[in-house]
Amino acid sequence: MRARVRQAASHGLVAVPLGLALALALDVPAIARDNGEGLLGETDDKIVTAFGLGVVVFFLVVVVLGSMIQDGLERRKDARKAAALRQRTSW
Repeated sequence: MRARVRQAASHGLVAVPLGLALALALDVPAIARDNGEGLLGETDDKIVTAFGLGVVVFFLVVVVLGSMIQDGLERRKDARKAAALRQRTSW
């Protein structure tokens, strides 16, 4: 039984990289058609700069929102702990 599991695992270790390499090899012609132009046409510095700025702004927003959510959760946790401590110490 263990030999079958090992054999199946070894086949998976070979099949996954082989399938990935095959998929990438078949995708190259699809990517290279239309002279490499994307949906917005020819890519110039303005498009690259706008995209890079968009990525920076996206991650800035994610960090700020995550920090705000974490701060709110910490306040709730602290309030809950304080209420439990007051209830435990009161008569």
